Amino acid sequence: MPSLDDLKKRIKSVKSTQKITKAMKMVAAAKLRRAQESAEKGRPFSEKMNNVILNLSSSISDKDSASKFLVGTGKDTTHLCVVITADRGLCGGFNTNICRKARNYFEKILKEGKILKIFTVGSKGHDQLKRLYGKYIIEKMNFKGLKKITYKEAEDTGKIIIKLFNESQFDVCKIFYNRFKNVITQIPQEQQIVPIEKQKEVKISDNFYEFEPEENEILDDLLPKNISTQIFKAFLENAASEQGSRMTAMDNATRNAEDLVDKLTINYNRSRQAAITKELIEIISGAESL
Repeated sequence: MPSLDDLKKRIKSVKSTQKITKAMKMVAAAKLRRAQESAEKGRPFSEKMNNVILNLSSSISDKDSASKFLVGTGKDTTHLCVVITADRGLCGGFNTNICRKARNYFEKILKEGKILKIFTVGSKGHDQLKRLYGKYIIEKMNFKGLKKITYKEAEDTGKIIIKLFNESQFDVCKIFYNRFKNVITQIPQEQQIVPIEKQKEVKISDNFYEFEPEENEILDDLLPKNISTQIFKAFLENAASEQGSRMTAMDNATRNAEDLVDKLTINYNRSRQAAITKELIEIISGAESL
């Protein structure tokens, strides 16, 4: 049984931890609102860009001359998986949920006998995946030194994907991230960005448009930008999801610390009372023996 001094030190230690988790919860709550607003504002733009591209592609008569980013290479052999996670921990199951979603897809690809290549964005995802899938990781990035991820980082990530595609390194590219729903719920997503895939919520317009310049020229400019746009959307969704998950995790940690302090305090009081009772018995027994 721990001594009174040990219990006292442990209570003090847990209270110190509780102060840290409470402060982290407040910081996450402050960052969450701005991150949530950015994620919600970014959704219509990325969805509209997909809509524009799909409407343009529907009017192309010669599919053979269309951009490979739109129609693909004609093969489905090599898959590049871009796993986007955070660079920091203490955010509950945020990073683990993304990696679990990605691992399920990895296993599916490998069982089908296809070639898997992994591009990790964020140190936490890389740390989790390198144990089992280290030999498949061909690229890795992290933004530990940045306070906020901007479109420039999404563009840099997109350029790497475009470079790999131009070098015929893959046929299909998918990104994995968390979509923010609310503070408690973040939904792991799997989205194909090369070749572009029609989303359920995107409707192709029945209206006829004349384009200047030609559709192919517009798509050649839009498709690479769309890759960066979809990655930036994933960054925004992840930022909101990370803060929401951290806020929930730190709230739970603060409550658990409070419960632990209560239990330790009860044990401390019981041990102290037992020690006092023991001393009183010894004094009374000594007095009676005289």
